[in-house]
Amino acid sequence: MTTPTQTLDATGLLCPLPVLRAQRKLRSMKAGEVLEVLATDPASKTDMPAFCDEAGHALISAEEVGEMLVYRIRKGG
Repeated sequence: MTTPTQTLDATGLLCPLPVLRAQRKLRSMKAGEVLEVLATDPASKTDMPAFCDEAGHALISAEEVGEMLVYRIRKGG
């Protein structure tokens, strides 16, 4: 498993806030670094992969841990 460079806690936030916060955090990171996003919004299951595809980032993993959704995103160059 890839160790994240930074973690973003977006639990309790509803669409589109988890994606917008991830986008903001990724802007401050270097290409190749990994952002872990913790979310609880079920809509993020479709929103996060779509955001990564559109923005040129790699969605390394997406897993459900109880009610928590955990995404790992490698920033694109």
